[in-house]
Amino acid sequence: MSKGLIDLISILDLEPLEVNLFRGNSPKTSWQRVFGGQVIGQAMVAACRTVEGRLPHSIHCYFILPGDPQIPIIYEVERLRDGKSYSTRRVTAIQHGNAIFSIMVSFHAEEEGAFDHQDKMPDVPPPEKLTAEEVAKQPMFREMPEFIRRYYESDRPIELRPVELGRYFGQKIDDGRIHVWIRTAAKLPDDPALHMCALAYASDFSLLDAVMARYGRTLFDKRMMPASLDHAMWFHRPFRADEWLLYAQDSPSAQDGRGLTRGLIFKPDGTLVASVAQEGSVRQRK
Repeated sequence: MSKGLIDLISILDLEPLEVNLFRGNSPKTSWQRVFGGQVIGQAMVAACRTVEGRLPHSIHCYFILPGDPQIPIIYEVERLRDGKSYSTRRVTAIQHGNAIFSIMVSFHAEEEGAFDHQDKMPDVPPPEKLTAEEVAKQPMFREMPEFIRRYYESDRPIELRPVELGRYFGQKIDDGRIHVWIRTAAKLPDDPALHMCALAYASDFSLLDAVMARYGRTLFDKRMMPASLDHAMWFHRPFRADEWLLYAQDSPSAQDGRGLTRGLIFKPDGTLVASVAQEGSVRQRK
């Protein structure tokens, strides 16, 4: 079992404290605040543990305060509704006696629908063409920043293979459309809810990059102070988070120190499995 799988499973494995009350821990990193995707994934796990026979179909959440990675996070679940077709849970993440994050998770009983359509997947190189070995063949590889090379490390919980590598060298992408292949670093158990929580965890990676791409900037720019403000996600069709998924992102608007980003997540065969929307703070340091 790889270190990446151990890390992700341990991150998403909450400790039950009492009915509707759970505790989650942060991995030991040099980060000064808790990664937003971690709180999303852990809060989803807490909600899923209070619902039987139904899977999430949407989440809506707000980041209220930065999380402290040095202490555990308490997740309090409120059971708002258990209807014939839908269940609703609200989860509040708490540290130092304060709410740092809030999420609404809606669950849906499986049913047949009269309509079935989806957008077409963008035509981009497959992940096999974006391995470290393949990228190393490109002339720009020698000048590639170290943080890009770390995208290819196998011991990360999530593997990322960005398509538009030129944007890390100052290339502007006028329409802001960028693409990243993602998957968990190793195989996960056959639990559909766990795969949804893992994808929710991964969905916060690189999303605000779509704002920066229009200006030839990245979130690694030390002049920037990026932060997620809110995050919404809809699950459409079955998938495995440990198999490659294409995360197609764009940013239709940025203003007043905030940027809106959207994402569509596809299986390699073109199946649309999830949609994401997020607004983030994209202020520059003074």
